[in-house]
Amino acid sequence: MIEASYVALHASGELSRRAARASDMLAECRLCPRNCGVNRLAGETGVCDAGALARVSSYNDHHGEEPPISGTNGSGTIFLTHCNLKCIFCQNYPISHLGNGTDATAERLAGMMLELQRRGCHNINFVTPTHYMPQIVAALDIAAGGGLIIPIVWNCGGYESLDAVRLLEGIVDIYMPDIKYSEEAPAVKLSRAPDYYEHATAAISEMHRQVGELEIDDDGIAVRGLLIRHLVLPGGLAGSRRSLEFIAREISPDTFISVMEQYFPAHRAAQVPEMGRRITAEEYDEVVDMVDEIGLSNGWIQGGD
Repeated sequence: MIEASYVALHASGELSRRAARASDMLAECRLCPRNCGVNRLAGETGVCDAGALARVSSYNDHHGEEPPISGTNGSGTIFLTHCNLKCIFCQNYPISHLGNGTDATAERLAGMMLELQRRGCHNINFVTPTHYMPQIVAALDIAAGGGLIIPIVWNCGGYESLDAVRLLEGIVDIYMPDIKYSEEAPAVKLSRAPDYYEHATAAISEMHRQVGELEIDDDGIAVRGLLIRHLVLPGGLAGSRRSLEFIAREISPDTFISVMEQYFPAHRAAQVPEMGRRITAEEYDEVVDMVDEIGLSNGWIQGGD
């Protein structure tokens, strides 16, 4: 098994230095584009509601991710609570909005990673990690010292701070961001993030610079690279064409994408009339046709290859 690059960063002491720099960011929190400026080390909380410790809802081997992420043995997912986006249609709102979970020290988080590796998981997959980046880096330094070597997956909502993403260079092996919206009005209405597209596209460009195209080994398992997810929303609210054209023209036509159809009106979605229903087959097929038309040929559509 090839060691992930963070192993060398740990051995040189650079991972520990990165962890210290990241921790400093909690004192006046600007880990995401919300720029709340609260002192989370002193117990203050911002939009995401996260505090000084990472809070974990669950961790397990997960077999429902894209094929090269789950592989045969599963992806070692660690589901983190709270979220910097708080989308009104979130299917995991008890975790992301209500914070249902248990606080975890860096040592405990490191123990989870090592346990998932012992179970044979192909990677450690942090789900909704943006607001816990410093805690994760500190825990990873401990886990690397304990023998962790498998790739790190950064499974995020796309609303990222460039400073935070840059700090992760050489630490994260596989970036798996969403690209949710391309227009301001839906981003405001559904996530209170008018600048979502601006920040998501900048972050995704930086992620691609760091890790490049998705690399899959001879066993069909992803070892490094970028995989972008796009959830089709009712009535075209995701603005799919602009996002897909950005990927093809500004990132690479070889980028792996996952076009998802599982939207349903969870949480408070029904408060927005156009979001109070599932998408139609025609709406999903329209986006799939866009993918072909724009020239993106790598990735997955649900119900297909």
